[in-house]
Amino acid sequence: MKSARCILARRRPKMEIRVTENVLGLLWVQVLAIILGAAIAVWAADPTIGTWRLNVAKSKFSPGPAFKSEVRTYEASPEGVKVRIKTIEADGRSVNVEYRANYDGKYYPVSGSGGPADAIALTKINDHEAALTLMHGNIIVATARQVVSKNGRIMTISYKGSDPVGRQVDMLLFYKRQ
Repeated sequence: MKSARCILARRRPKMEIRVTENVLGLLWVQVLAIILGAAIAVWAADPTIGTWRLNVAKSKFSPGPAFKSEVRTYEASPEGVKVRIKTIEADGRSVNVEYRANYDGKYYPVSGSGGPADAIALTKINDHEAALTLMHGNIIVATARQVVSKNGRIMTISYKGSDPVGRQVDMLLFYKRQ
């Protein structure tokens, strides 16, 4: 008959290997959870992520006329946020603007057709509010304040400055999440 020590000695290496594999597997799952959690936290931290449609009837345009429509799409990106804005002006002219920016107060290029700015700076005020500064060349052409409601369904943007044709405007825009 074999002694108990002999049997334990033969089994111990296998147990140690299994324990090591389990610990490494558990560490891998924890690392993966941390990475995914951080990615989700970054994405969830920006309540603008999604598609927003302008409520023209509720919005205020001074001096006017009102846009026919506008759709804003916000996507999470490594730079912070990628924004696409498609506007149909009152005269039927289409304005398409796109930019990628971070909420760090630095200026980022704006591309597209018909927009009033060639650069934008975003500054996060709190979890639901941001300040925007639009620049053309070295001149600030507009400032805006963007607020997403606590329930995440409504976004308002108050915009003061120049429109694409250079007129001074003061707008309060209401958007509904799609």
